[in-house]
Formats: sequence, structure tokens, C-alpha cells
Amino acid sequence: MGIAILIILAYLLGSVPTAVWVSKRVYGIDIREHGSGNAGATNTFRILGSKAGSLVMLGDMLKGFLAVKLAFFSSLHVGGEPFMNLSIFLGLAAVVGHIFPIWADFRGGKGIATLFGMILSIQPIVAVSLVCVFFLMLFLTRYVSLSSISASIAFPLLILFIFNMPELSYRLFAIGTAFLVVLTHYKNINRLLNGNENKVPLFKKRRMRRGED
Repeated sequence: MGIAILIILAYLLGSVPTAVWVSKRVYGIDIREHGSGNAGATNTFRILGSKAGSLVMLGDMLKGFLAVKLAFFSSLHVGGEPFMNLSIFLGLAAVVGHIFPIWADFRGGKGIATLFGMILSIQPIVAVSLVCVFFLMLFLTRYVSLSSISASIAFPLLILFIFNMPELSYRLFAIGTAFLVVLTHYKNINRLLNGNENKVPLFKKRRMRRGED
């Protein structure tokens, strides 16, 4: 199958609006009309609680995971650097689809869970380590934003110093991911520093409310 077709399929897969579908079909609301307005796991956690948030997070991770697996339909040699490059590109196409979903008027989320799914598909051990960092920070602080930032910073540290991945493209991807996640969470960082960042409920539902993300 041609690489261009695979990239389009990865984007369409990433465009599946998990948060919108769950919020509309299960709870009768459009998650984008509440809280921060983002169609992602963070806003779902805040507005609909841990059950809905976890469901959306798993769905968004699955999009990134499956998008990377599309590389096996290419003619590239499995395990080679070109195959790794394509896998990363397909995963990023899914992330772009999540942020700008064609199935949901191009109004999506920030793509953190889809990034996690992408990493899980490429390097499971690294991904499990990052998920552990994420949920540990979430359990300790109740801040999804801080948990995402912590996991993203841990990503290049694991790649460069712990697992020592040899592929240059993967190293650059890890560093770029950390930079972009921190950059896209600059508002959250300001609120964390000011002490007014919203926490998420982990063991109970939460009433819908308006707020910043």
C-alpha cells in the first residue's frame, strides 16, 4: 500500500472524536461546550469524571497505537530506520487528526493520549514507563496537565539515558515531543505556578462546569 494512502488513513483514524462520541451518546452533552472546550481526556476527566475520562483516554491511545501499525502494510523492511521513520510519521498523522479531526469540525484535543498510544506501539517498555509516570503524578497531584508534562519530560530522558535508543529520528522525536507538550501547556503551567489549576476527580463523578484548560 502506498505511503500517502497510509498517512491519510492514519489521519482519519486519529480524527475519530472519542470524547465527542462518548459525551454525546452516553451523557447527552457535547464535551466541547463545557469546561475548556477541548475534546480530549483532560476535559472529560474534569467534566464527566474518572469513568468517562478513562474511557476517552484509552480510546485516544488506541488511535495512536493502531496508526503506527499501519506501517506493516508498507513495503519497507520491518525494523529498519525507514520503517521507524514511517511509523513515527504515521503516529504523528494520527495526533494531527486528533487535534484537527475531520469528523468533528476540526475541533479536537491536545493529542497527549494519542501520543502515548503511538509510543506504546513503537516501544512498549518506554510507553509503560511513561504511563507509570503519568498515573503516579495524577494520583499524587490530581493534575492531568502536570502529569502529561512530567511524562513528556521523562520521554527523552528515558530514550537518551536509560534505553539508549540508537535511531536519530526517534531521539529527535522524543525531544520534540517534550518541547511541544510543554509549549502547548504554557497556560496550565502558569496556573500551576499561581495555584489555581483545576484538579480532576479520580473516584467520583464531577458536575459540569465552565473553566479554562
